[in-house]
Amino acid sequence: MIYEAESGDIEICLTGESLISRKLSVFREEYFLKLREIILNADVSFSNAECLFQDYADYPNTYAGGGSGQGTYMAAPPESIEELRWLGIDIVSTANNHASDFGDQGIISNLEFLEESGMPHAGTGMNLAEARAPAYLDNPKGRIALMAAADWGPRGTGAEPWPFPMGVMAGEQSPYSIGRPGCNLVRHKTKFTVTESVYNELKKLGESLFNVIEQNQQINLFGSTFVVGKEFSMETIAEEEDLEENYKWMRDATKMADWTIFSFHNHGASNSPELPSSHTRTLAKGLIDNGADIFIGHGPHRDRGIEIYNGKPIFYSLGDFILQNDTPQWIPYDVMKRFGLGHSDTPSDFHEERKKRGWNSRVEGWESAIATCKFTEKKLREISLYPIDLGMGLPRSIAGRPVLAEPGSEVNERVLKRFQDMSKPYGTEITIEDGVGKIKVS
Repeated sequence: MIYEAESGDIEICLTGESLISRKLSVFREEYFLKLREIILNADVSFSNAECLFQDYADYPNTYAGGGSGQGTYMAAPPESIEELRWLGIDIVSTANNHASDFGDQGIISNLEFLEESGMPHAGTGMNLAEARAPAYLDNPKGRIALMAAADWGPRGTGAEPWPFPMGVMAGEQSPYSIGRPGCNLVRHKTKFTVTESVYNELKKLGESLFNVIEQNQQINLFGSTFVVGKEFSMETIAEEEDLEENYKWMRDATKMADWTIFSFHNHGASNSPELPSSHTRTLAKGLIDNGADIFIGHGPHRDRGIEIYNGKPIFYSLGDFILQNDTPQWIPYDVMKRFGLGHSDTPSDFHEERKKRGWNSRVEGWESAIATCKFTEKKLREISLYPIDLGMGLPRSIAGRPVLAEPGSEVNERVLKRFQDMSKPYGTEITIEDGVGKIKVS
């Protein structure tokens, strides 16, 4: 063996959502530094940068976070890139629902700050080819390719399509036009199966109010498709073009790199907050079939189960890793006004008002885990899950920064039990060793 990378040995660390707006490198708690040590000791460490590195020089979009009307304009000081690097993060995804918080120019500024810092990134670009294309990171253990995407369609349990601001999906170049900055989006629709009596009522509604005519024994209404069945069910179906284009780029990445990771920011509709959408499962398995070594999901701000598919790990979601979305310095007036606030109110007034309405009130958003994947001879051998605590209920100036949850603590045990329960339906067994979740792969 001449080259170290020929061994096929590597340890890859995965983290979930990084909504960063404050310093990291000044802190020195024991369990914070232990967390950093785990991230630094991995050969490669990944995070989803769910923020825009932004100096407030760009104009805010009408809605933040993809169109909820009450979301955070998730601006992070540009120096936050170096803070993530200090923590041990080597490569980031930029495809998520906050990508367009500051419009097209905000996407461009984010890319420029990342490029200036030398941080590899994937998921957004100056056109669709750039947004879909892999980013590469050279490493002694082998070259790593990262692809990243977000989904665009119905949210929650199948509501109307999420109203992303126009232009958030990157546009392709052509002989006739330049491309458009934006995100690698996987578009999807919802298909509901309903009983015959309900179907007939929907059919009558569609014909009477919206001039919708039944076609091929289905009705297209409210952005969704309805068909007749014996019982009620729901599935989400990804746009075939988006699937195939991502598979194509994954095949390209396998020829250019030794290791391939796909990051997917998925909010899409599912039957339960703990379950991934059906289009996410389709995408994950399709990517592995086309060469991906790791599929890492995030987006619902909570953990979901882990599946081992053809010897490769699918993390349907790792939850929040850094949750500092209530300390960005400035808040656009549009969203202040939606909360009944005026020019005399301040950003902290906005955050307090939003907190009263239940913002960030779920415990699942304040605890999660980071994961390390160990490969030897190109085979996945072990996954380790390290629970983290983000300080739910602490003052805004403290909360949101992760520390390792101490073994035996309530948070540690609750996180690992949650992963055990959510992963069991996929046939994944998680044992617990000294407060660390272990998945052994033969």
